[in-house]
Amino acid sequence: MPFTALFGISVAISSVAWGAVARYYFWPALRNRPGAEALKAILLLHAFRFIGLAFLVPGVVSVELPAAFARPAAYGDFTAALLALLALAALGSRAGTVLAWAFNIFGTADLLFAFYQGSRTALPETPGRLGAAYFIVIGLVPLLLITHGLAFRLLLRNTVASKTRRLDVTPWSANPKPTL
Repeated sequence: MPFTALFGISVAISSVAWGAVARYYFWPALRNRPGAEALKAILLLHAFRFIGLAFLVPGVVSVELPAAFARPAAYGDFTAALLALLALAALGSRAGTVLAWAFNIFGTADLLFAFYQGSRTALPETPGRLGAAYFIVIGLVPLLLITHGLAFRLLLRNTVASKTRRLDVTPWSANPKPTL
């Protein structure tokens, strides 16, 4: 079987498996928690994205791994980890919400860009250049993308809830009914 097919199948099955874990375990555990409390678990998970720096370590990855993939993937993951930690530290405040949005948007874009760069530099055809980091791509990236989706859901839910609370003030309900 071609390496491209093996890579695609591995990413697809990992995505399905992590999707099932998210559906049956993560979301039920998070959905009824207050927004900041629910986001904590996701931010803590993404704080480990410093592991992406492994894309820069010879021996973990092949010296033939294209820098066009390795550098943005490594530093993008590192930046996402820092944003997750900053958001976690400020959670519960307005700044925490802004940082959580920034983390989630940047972190998602970083992972999607890494897939784009990986395909552009022919990584699926030559997976040996990823070395041990192959397992980051097929095992962790689907989990990270799914938890970004959960974070977007939580952030949007909190945004809608806060707008609803602001709109809940109905001045006309205090007025007497008009007479005809």
